[in-house]
Amino acid sequence: MSKPPTLTLPACADAYRLPTERGDFAVHDARPAGVPRGTALLVPGFTGSKEDFIGVLEPLATAGYRVVAVDGRGQHESSGPRDESAYARGELALDLLAQAAALGGGVHLLGHSFGGIVARAAVLTDASPFRSLTLMSNGKGAISPMQQVRTRRLIQALAVLDMDAVWQEMRKEDAENAADEDTPTALAEFLYSRWMKTTPEQLMAVGRQLTTEPDRTAELARVRLPKHVLSGALDYAWPVPEIDAMAKELSAHRTVVPGAGHSPAAERPAVTAEALALFWELAG
Repeated sequence: MSKPPTLTLPACADAYRLPTERGDFAVHDARPAGVPRGTALLVPGFTGSKEDFIGVLEPLATAGYRVVAVDGRGQHESSGPRDESAYARGELALDLLAQAAALGGGVHLLGHSFGGIVARAAVLTDASPFRSLTLMSNGKGAISPMQQVRTRRLIQALAVLDMDAVWQEMRKEDAENAADEDTPTALAEFLYSRWMKTTPEQLMAVGRQLTTEPDRTAELARVRLPKHVLSGALDYAWPVPEIDAMAKELSAHRTVVPGAGHSPAAERPAVTAEALALFWELAG
């Protein structure tokens, strides 16, 4: 899961609930000092939240963009029903279209990891509210075989254990892999709180989609929209060569963020923000 570099919102950003025709969604909304050059909607991935983008809010606002990071339905501070069908890909895509409409349309859409799957689905449903599409740390279809195994284990655990028990099992696995040793206390507390606030049915439904998502690259290539594929130099969810191949098939602008893994916005926010602002300028 993404670990935000800070939990403090910059002065240019506000936290509130964005009303849409499909309900209210918790957002962080960063605005530039002057008239915005454009508006961007940032969509987090599996087990993530709007906080994953905190590090890029200020540099993107400084570059002149209004940037709105959102919690999807059932994710962290956006409520959602205890029903897996509510988190079908098509339902989540309609949520993004409603959010784009609430922001006035003409939105630069960015989806991170699973957020990229939803962003792609939204664009394939109706591209008209969007000025561009950025797929961040996202590949052609389902996640890598190794991650599919881990995700299926998580789904099975969520079906029989409560959220706290599943969290403790995940932490035990991370400790065995030395993956959690440098997490500051405040961040560790936030990650636990975010997990506990997320609806388990959202996690199960999204996990199933990550393990079964078809390759829709050819469909997306036919959409007349500026496209950007951005990733770290390494990625555990989708192999970087697969991400490269997808970018080529999409005739997309390609950015590889050096020193970053699966979460460039959290791991290398300044470099990631610079790349996003450059692409949005090119996209118009």
